[in-house]
Amino acid sequence: MKESILDVLLYLFEHYFTEDVPPPGELGFLDRDRLANGPLLGELTGAGFSTAEIHKAFDWLGALAEERPAPTPARADGPTRVYFGPELDKLDVETRGFLLFLEQHGVLDADQRELVLDRAMALDQEELDLEDLKWVVLMVLFNQPGSEAAYAWMETQMFLDEPEPVH
Repeated sequence: MKESILDVLLYLFEHYFTEDVPPPGELGFLDRDRLANGPLLGELTGAGFSTAEIHKAFDWLGALAEERPAPTPARADGPTRVYFGPELDKLDVETRGFLLFLEQHGVLDADQRELVLDRAMALDQEELDLEDLKWVVLMVLFNQPGSEAAYAWMETQMFLDEPEPVH
């Protein structure tokens, strides 16, 4: 049985979010009651996910949908984010460096970075590798109005070993 919130989220993202859905930033179709009580619940349990993990994933998505930071211009010369305690335990140097890279190149602004960190910390994993973090970033950007270009760039990064520079 698959037992990770991230596994459920990836299943949903790959099977539902990218097919005939509203544009990025409009996750209104993720109505919690409709998801929790509709045929999707049966499909997810049939795919091997536990009901508890499915509901945790729905809660994770609900929290993401509630957080909509106002777009702010990216600043390469902004303050440096200092990680501490549980963040250092969950995010290794590579994942923290990738977040810095995204912010310095205008893919994420400071508020979006904090939302990515919040959603990453909300996952039930002790550690989050770079691949997992990229998925979290992609899901956050998908939910942010005005982030279509950043979402498209990030989507291309999902299948590259080294990130391409942002122009």
